[in-house]
Amino acid sequence: MNEWVKEITDWFLETTQLGGYSILLLTIPLAVVQGLFGFFPFATIVMLHLSLLGITNGLFASWIAGTAAGMVVYLMCRYFFADWFHRRWLAKLQKYEKWQKGLDRYGVWAVIFLRTIPIMPNNLISFMSAISNLKLHSYVWSNLVGNLSSIWLFGILSASIVFPGVNLQDLIFSYVLFLLVLGVIFVIRNRILSKKKEGMRS
Repeated sequence: MNEWVKEITDWFLETTQLGGYSILLLTIPLAVVQGLFGFFPFATIVMLHLSLLGITNGLFASWIAGTAAGMVVYLMCRYFFADWFHRRWLAKLQKYEKWQKGLDRYGVWAVIFLRTIPIMPNNLISFMSAISNLKLHSYVWSNLVGNLSSIWLFGILSASIVFPGVNLQDLIFSYVLFLLVLGVIFVIRNRILSKKKEGMRS
């Protein structure tokens, strides 16, 4: 865990005597800071939740924090600070140009995929969504599901560090099943859209 994050966390917990889900009063603002500036990996917050709340509650708290941060960053990028974000992240946006095109094309599913597979920072995903043609209600849906997938994966990777020796079979199996369900929905949706396009052409 990043040293300064640990120091802030220890001071905050000691001062406020927070416990349980009230830890979100600290971790949601931290998640927003992470989403805006990327000073530390989001996995830091996931590990903090796991260590304080256990695996199930820790993952749920991480999902709440990640979803809230993703929403705040998206809204700030889209409606308030688009120019500032563009200047700050222009170089990285050029690096991920092909993903921006994919996001414009696949929308919700591109956001879910990008959050599931850690190939780019979460803050860039929120910003790219904000400047794409993705509508607000579509982003809300993709943010909820994408963060669930992302944090589920982080949880599997982090739980073995926080709780060495713990049996993660059920967590891994349920995650694989979740991905399979998403994959089936994606394939069915694409087939329906393809048939509609063919019907319109004919």
